[in-house]
Amino acid sequence: MKFEIAGVPIGLSHRPFIIAEMSGNHNHSLERAFAIVDAAVETGAQAIKLQTYTADTITMKGVHTISEKSSLWYGKELHQLYKDAYTPWEWHKPIMDYAKKKGIICFSSPFDETAVDFLEELNVPAYKIASFENTHHPLLKKVARTGKPVIMSTGVASIDDIQESIEVLRSAGCKQLVILKCTSTYPASPENTNILTIPDMRKRFGIEVGLSDHTMGIGVSIGAVALGAVVIEKHFTLSRADGGVDSAFSMEPHEMKSLVEESERVWLALGKVSYELTEAEKPSLQYKRSIYVSGDIKAGEVFTGNNLKVIRPANGLHPRYFEQIIGKKAKKDIASGTPLQADMVE
Repeated sequence: MKFEIAGVPIGLSHRPFIIAEMSGNHNHSLERAFAIVDAAVETGAQAIKLQTYTADTITMKGVHTISEKSSLWYGKELHQLYKDAYTPWEWHKPIMDYAKKKGIICFSSPFDETAVDFLEELNVPAYKIASFENTHHPLLKKVARTGKPVIMSTGVASIDDIQESIEVLRSAGCKQLVILKCTSTYPASPENTNILTIPDMRKRFGIEVGLSDHTMGIGVSIGAVALGAVVIEKHFTLSRADGGVDSAFSMEPHEMKSLVEESERVWLALGKVSYELTEAEKPSLQYKRSIYVSGDIKAGEVFTGNNLKVIRPANGLHPRYFEQIIGKKAKKDIASGTPLQADMVE
């Protein structure tokens, strides 16, 4: 089945589909968000993308503080980081309406099931699954059931993780799927991007592949296009000097314009075929989702959707066990905010 978003075909026989990721670069200004849309249109990018979450839908207050000194967000409490970075939900419709008026496709990455419900009300044309959500099976099923095209990043995921997530999406009704090679470090370096993996992914999984690129500049993205990438996603801002949670590794308008214009030229940035996590990427594993207790539970009390949440970080049980645990009983008292472990479940 051919893949297309809002009537725009995506595949090897079409020019790369370039996505400008706004993320938190609006810096809490709706007017700046509109200006980012305008700038994306001027570059020739085909799409502008939002992120749909709140701090409370992505984690819980007090569960984690970023301790990696190499991180752009070192010392930041995770809940506060997402509170600082999120795009207010009431802004989504105005931004999407403005994008439509300007002739650019606008869609979003939902980070939990409530975000999917919200985005369905806005009739988004497609969904993007972020790398840290690619093993959040309840979310994958929810997105797949919409019947919309899905683009899924594969950062911090093994071959088995990717295959399992593809199967989860397919079995829940996803018929149009593109996956993106992604190295989930911010910024990433060309040396650990390994874009030679792109053609291997296409052959291995039998679907179209693109690149979610966190390197600086356009070279790696152009190299990926030469290797068959059909989608390129880059974080996008008006100016890195303006600051913001993602500004340090975001592309400025003149760079995005160069990427769009030079997508047929190749600056080789080839690595080896690799599905192993790089050493720099391994600390990011903890920011995958896992099952947490979201309300105090007494011994013998039944686990429900009201006292469990699938959130970051990954200190609890894998999200694949969420549906199996619902209806079972707690072996002991468990405090809210505790990562759920197998020995806590009868």
